[in-house]
Amino acid sequence: MLGIELTPEHEMSRLVDLGVRAEEAGYDAVYSTCHYNNRDPWAFLSRLAAATDSVRLGPGVANPYETHPVTLASKVATLDEASAGRAVFGLGPGDPSTVANLGLEDERGLRPVLEAFKTAQKLWAGERVDHDGTFDAADAGLNYEPPQGAAIPVHVGGEGPHMCRMAAKHADGLLYNGSHPKDLAWAREQVDDGLEDRPDGRGEFDLIAYAAVSIAEDEAAAREAARPPVAFIAAGAAPPVLKRHGIDPDAANAIGESVSAGEFSAAFERVTPAMIDAFCMAGTPETVRERAAAVADHADGLVVGSPLGPDLEAAVDLAAEAVGDHF
Repeated sequence: MLGIELTPEHEMSRLVDLGVRAEEAGYDAVYSTCHYNNRDPWAFLSRLAAATDSVRLGPGVANPYETHPVTLASKVATLDEASAGRAVFGLGPGDPSTVANLGLEDERGLRPVLEAFKTAQKLWAGERVDHDGTFDAADAGLNYEPPQGAAIPVHVGGEGPHMCRMAAKHADGLLYNGSHPKDLAWAREQVDDGLEDRPDGRGEFDLIAYAAVSIAEDEAAAREAARPPVAFIAAGAAPPVLKRHGIDPDAANAIGESVSAGEFSAAFERVTPAMIDAFCMAGTPETVRERAAAVADHADGLVVGSPLGPDLEAAVDLAAEAVGDHF
């Protein structure tokens, strides 16, 4: 599976054009990031559904705190209807920095994600739901059935060991936030542990590398464009991840302090070459092709994620050509 992430930080018509371009380039799925400070992902995905024919569409990823899980299930079902059965439900614990702006940082966790998509599957199957857990629902139901019914794929976004194992046991795929073969090898170990408890009738499962990619014919330009996302990734990386890549925790903390203070230029300047190597597939098509080949030893699919590259339109095509043979 080859997917691409489009971030609604751009004007809507350009986003739709990028999504159409992605379908033409051979991507299987388009995911939209879901952050309150960007444009509405559901409006974008609905417009893209009308402009495309075959590519799968979904949030990458929504969280069950900003929107009630029952309402979230209906949004996905509506997208499935609008796209004639092409929706995929990307769901995760949410980006720490943006949910903190909404006072929701203490809501993050594994259980809300699991309860939200299990409830969605019941609703999509036409059941009425009573729920008393991380959220409440009383005799909730949908007045319509999406084309895929309860078979809408659920892809859990996460990177902690428990989230990886839970996804492998209960979901259809894991969107693992990683770009380096070392990280995907570790994720594969967690997934394999979870698959041991997966019921036989639950179907196939995909480990998908949700990778930061910055690609251009000019290697220096590609690596420079990678600085912003790498800064945020490094600032939020867990100590074991930093240790895995030999990155100084103090250097990562300094980036986080700059981000928290709104000093983004300073944060981006603190990004080191080692951080770019660890947290992004950055460089020429050949460089990205080699990294993708190494990731493919551990992952079943790949999502080409932000920043894409210094030229978005060119990056959509270059990335498809560079990694398409492996996924």
